[in-house]
Amino acid sequence: MFDYAALDALATVIETGSFEAASARLGVSQSAVSQRVRQLEERMGAVLVIRATPCRATEDGARLIAHLREVALLETELAPSETPPVLRIAVNADSLATWVLPALAEIEGVRFDLVIDDQDHSAGLLRRGEVAGAITADEGPIAGCDSVSLGRLRYIATASPDFVARYFPDRIDRHSLRAAPALQFNAKDRLQDRWASMIAGMPMGLRAHRIGSTEGFVEACLRGMGWGLNPEALVRAHLESGALERLGPAPIDVPLYWQSARRLKAPLAPLTKALRQAAKAVLL
Repeated sequence: MFDYAALDALATVIETGSFEAASARLGVSQSAVSQRVRQLEERMGAVLVIRATPCRATEDGARLIAHLREVALLETELAPSETPPVLRIAVNADSLATWVLPALAEIEGVRFDLVIDDQDHSAGLLRRGEVAGAITADEGPIAGCDSVSLGRLRYIATASPDFVARYFPDRIDRHSLRAAPALQFNAKDRLQDRWASMIAGMPMGLRAHRIGSTEGFVEACLRGMGWGLNPEALVRAHLESGALERLGPAPIDVPLYWQSARRLKAPLAPLTKALRQAAKAVLL
């Protein structure tokens, strides 16, 4: 049997970022928190906390914290808890900005810990047990998980009128695409490359500004910094007003799925239902 007071101390250190902050939240001395974590490490025969600023969990520590959170979620099925359990899920930034928050707002009795990751990579977090569920482009299902189709998030290639006049005065082809600066969310974002390759009929290496913000992506397009693919729901008004122009006739539709741990099906059922309902309002 695990010492759940020690597991709670470990999780609180990682959540708050330090032993001092964990002691304040738990209402015990800092030395007591340190002792609980140290005894847990001795029992497990492994380092569980990278003692830095902020403190970070090792791979073994992260597995123990995930176990603690799963137990807490399952216990809510038996009796309400004075301390809401933490529900850690992976969400892509564009879904968070367009349709996920209304679903999360309907769920009571939990504290969400959202891991923001690209939809093409978030399934990996679920495979490693780092999250209880993930919104992903991977249909799966991942072993031990249930998969629910949510719909397709439509992306439109857009740029400001001045940008179009400068870089695409005649047509969009491989030459103009190589010259025009693009936008990229992060190193995992391949959406612009996919679209450009589809238009050019060949693989494209784009020059891009890297902007890790969904709202910042739209703003950068509006200000003429580059062209990029934005969720249609976020740019529809700008397209109608003429502040942005659609590049070419071809959108990209990204299928999204909600995959979640099967062993947590009961406590996650309200969230699964809320996500499906919220997705219907925005996704195709």
